[in-house]
Amino acid sequence: MLTVERVTKSWGQGEGRQQVLRGVDLTLGAAQSLALTGESGSGKSTLLHLIAGLDHADSGTITVAGQTVMALDDGGRAALRRNTVGVIFQQFNLVPRLDVVSNVLHGTLNRTGTLASLFNLYPTADIHRAIDILDRLGIAEHAPKRAEALSGGQQQRVAIARALMQDPKIILADEPIASLDPMNAQVVMQSLRRIHEEDGRTVIANLHTLDTARRYCDRVIGMRDGRVVFDGKPEQLTTGAARDIYGADHSFSEAATSTEIERLDASAREEVQRLMQDAEATA
Repeated sequence: MLTVERVTKSWGQGEGRQQVLRGVDLTLGAAQSLALTGESGSGKSTLLHLIAGLDHADSGTITVAGQTVMALDDGGRAALRRNTVGVIFQQFNLVPRLDVVSNVLHGTLNRTGTLASLFNLYPTADIHRAIDILDRLGIAEHAPKRAEALSGGQQQRVAIARALMQDPKIILADEPIASLDPMNAQVVMQSLRRIHEEDGRTVIANLHTLDTARRYCDRVIGMRDGRVVFDGKPEQLTTGAARDIYGADHSFSEAATSTEIERLDASAREEVQRLMQDAEATA
């Protein structure tokens, strides 16, 4: 499904050149739910961008569903993102003034083309499918609203729905909960987990909160200074392992950025649980 071999990447020129990835290796066979963790600047987002063909690696090989990404031209990389890899960004990348269902239907541009999107000339079957996906994510009632009228957590679920319209084999989520409060972060991660379990899709998420990685992912990759320094199961991600990933001393604590429901106040816990139950009821 996905192989990354000895991949390197640098930014800048001359004396200001900075190496971001230093010989990264990663292999995923069957569908997995995988978390990339590590401090800012460790290379997590860069790695996701290279897998999606959004940037070029300096050296090494990335193979996605049998396609060598570095061998593809611009059109081939765009086709990879349309047909094989769905990308979810921290800032949602929705069209704020468009209604929610139209934003979701933008995930079909690989089939319908730009002209159809300009005039909202989408096949009825695609419109029904978009609403079904929104219903699955618990936000179908917002379909006619402008995207800008939704909360951050709801907008991120719209972005997930748009990715699902592509029917991708792999979903890459680049810091999908970094701009969300703990309550909405829980709901978004629950949605991504269900997509992995129910659809059999690979989901790779760039995450900063270790408790989130443990709870929602089957495998955790820890990165530090452009290298993979941890590759294991969630239960192996101990406090000691986390210190190694972050290069921290014994004062290190992950509690301050936790998204565990137990750390929220009672009203927030109830709201998270209600939203999760609503989403599960529509599955």
